[in-house]
Amino acid sequence: MNRLIAVTCLASLAIAALAATSSAAAVPVFQGSVGPGFTIKLTKKPTKAGKVKIVVADRSSSHDFHLTGPGVNVKTSVGGTGTKTFTVTLKKGTYRYVCDPHASLMRGSFTIR
Repeated sequence: MNRLIAVTCLASLAIAALAATSSAAAVPVFQGSVGPGFTIKLTKKPTKAGKVKIVVADRSSSHDFHLTGPGVNVKTSVGGTGTKTFTVTLKKGTYRYVCDPHASLMRGSFTIR
């Protein structure tokens, strides 16, 4: 009986330690938007390599938010609106975000060093 209690306690401690480690390594979240009008932006741009979440508010059915860079190629759809979340792993290099139908007017970039 004492052995069962000891095993149960050790398992509980391991689960608690894993949960603490997971919450300490939270994935950073960045906010992006496209539209209304001819606007596209990231309110704060990532600077460090690693996993991030990018939450894009697509506010226009005539635009998309297309992010490309080393190992990354994600986008919202032209014709759709709403919020879309991308979880991506950023590496050293330059990343670009554009509205594909209006790439000459609506674009931005950031660099991971």
